[in-house]
Amino acid sequence: DSLENALHAARSIAAGRLLVVFGCGGDRDRGKRPLMGGIAARLADRTYVTSDNPRSEDPDTIIAEILAGVPHERREMAAVEPDRRRAIELAVAEARAGDVVLIAGKGHEQGQVFADRKLPFDDRVVAAEALQALGHTAGEDT
Repeated sequence: DSLENALHAARSIAAGRLLVVFGCGGDRDRGKRPLMGGIAARLADRTYVTSDNPRSEDPDTIIAEILAGVPHERREMAAVEPDRRRAIELAVAEARAGDVVLIAGKGHEQGQVFADRKLPFDDRVVAAEALQALGHTAGEDT
């Protein structure tokens, strides 16, 4: 429900396309993964499927389970990038004036959790850095 609600809200303000970056947490409800893939495929124009706290699971397995819910005819709009930083950078770089990039899943979290370590990671910081690398500032209408 959360992803669907966020996508509907983002769509309501998008003058252009809606791009979404998301993944599913490891060691969590596996049954939701294909459902979330289907929701993203239905409501977004472009989806970047990535990692989101894979914990003890293989990120590629989680991504494959998400993609199982993407209808075949929408598969070309779903990009796979296991590296969350890179997925955010790609989405920001693809966005044009009027587009909305929704980075879903981590919210205020400031780390990425793997089986053997937790790395510092903040979606907001990564998005701001990606915008800055393109010569924009966060919050600017680009």
